[in-house]
Amino acid sequence: MTINWQEEINNRKDDLINDLFTLLSVNSVRDDSKASAEAPVGPGPKEALETFLKIAERDGFTTKNVDNLAGHAEFGTGDETLGVLAHVDVVPVDDKWDTDPFKPEIINDRIYARGASDDKGPLMAAYYGLKVIKELGLPVEKRVRFIVGTDEESEWQGVTRYFEVEEEPDFGFSPDADFPIINGEKGMYSAKLIFDRRSEKLLSFESGLRENMVPGEAHAVVTGLTSDVNQIVADFQAANPEITIIVSPDADATAITVEGKGVHAMNPSVGYNAATYLSKLLLQLDDDLAQDDLLKFLGDLLHLDFNGEKLGIAHEDEIMGKVTVNPGLVGEEDGKLYTVLNIRVPRGKEYSEIDATFAAHGETYHYSFVDGTKTNKVPHYVPADDPLVQTLLAVYENQTGEKGQERSIGGGTYGRLLKRGVAFGALFPDSVDTMHQANEFFAVRDLMKSAAIYAEAIYELIKPENA
Repeated sequence: MTINWQEEINNRKDDLINDLFTLLSVNSVRDDSKASAEAPVGPGPKEALETFLKIAERDGFTTKNVDNLAGHAEFGTGDETLGVLAHVDVVPVDDKWDTDPFKPEIINDRIYARGASDDKGPLMAAYYGLKVIKELGLPVEKRVRFIVGTDEESEWQGVTRYFEVEEEPDFGFSPDADFPIINGEKGMYSAKLIFDRRSEKLLSFESGLRENMVPGEAHAVVTGLTSDVNQIVADFQAANPEITIIVSPDADATAITVEGKGVHAMNPSVGYNAATYLSKLLLQLDDDLAQDDLLKFLGDLLHLDFNGEKLGIAHEDEIMGKVTVNPGLVGEEDGKLYTVLNIRVPRGKEYSEIDATFAAHGETYHYSFVDGTKTNKVPHYVPADDPLVQTLLAVYENQTGEKGQERSIGGGTYGRLLKRGVAFGALFPDSVDTMHQANEFFAVRDLMKSAAIYAEAIYELIKPENA
């Protein structure tokens, strides 16, 4: 039997978009200030999880909610289980959006909303792939668990809890990255550095929304400056036209804002980290500021050095590529300044080496160091000759006519939770990647195309051998 997967998806286009809009309309940013026993990571992620499970129940799937942290929709029978793992939480939004991030709109064939490409759009595309298989009544010999988590963008509490009480699928994929396939993911290492204050003139410094986002804005308030601030700022602005500097002086202090470009932390070189630009600027404004260890660390060691060369942790793996470093957060607590670094680590670089490097720098820059033991994740790789990888690549090639090949990324997906787990779509090689950015979108064309790929891929992985 020959199935035109794209036609089947096209026949469900209106329903697919309507369900996606329903999910996108839920503000599912994690909010610990509103967390409760009933909503462990906040009411938004809980509502988004319930919204997805209601859609699956409507379509006749067996569903389960695990403590409002994660859940699944189940289909089929068999001794083996395919896992499809996605997430309904999203990263925070800023004021750079041209539309309401939680009122999805289609503009020029693009669906604009927070989560459109990460990960609600791909989630719904994969779900409709499974829905097609169910509605066509196709024979299967394996089970499918469509697993949804609620805090992928932070600590992964949801899926951690899920796998404490539910079985682990035998193999699977996460629709949370790129096509043709992602069978290697760098490790993720987090470091919080807490600095003694060394300058009385630096009253405050804050930047960033999440550590896994390159900060798009940074704000500082300084006082007692004796230099020609306007001239130094003008010279710095002229030398760095990619950013915008706003200076707001008053009688007692001067507020300085740098506007850069926020992007996903897995590839910090394509953004403009406002925190390191601001640090570099402040170091030039005053001799007293130039003694501040936080500013020196960010401005001298990390500014425009995305691979940890100056930091002393540079490393490259032939498959996974280079270490990347993103200072994602800067702020103040208990009278001290801090930064949180998000580091993506390829195979071959031991975390103990990174620990030692940070300990050594702490003596020079006068900070205390807290590693991210709870959130650190080791590199993950599924060999290119694994049948899972081969099957998914074959489907991609069949649907697109393009050659597929293995690839590794700095991002982290739920695919790494399974020993034989990969990331598969939903961005195509020619897609515009707006994950974690303002005005995030997912092209309608890509939504439909990826859903057809997911339908065929899921069926190829669960169909009887003689089908």
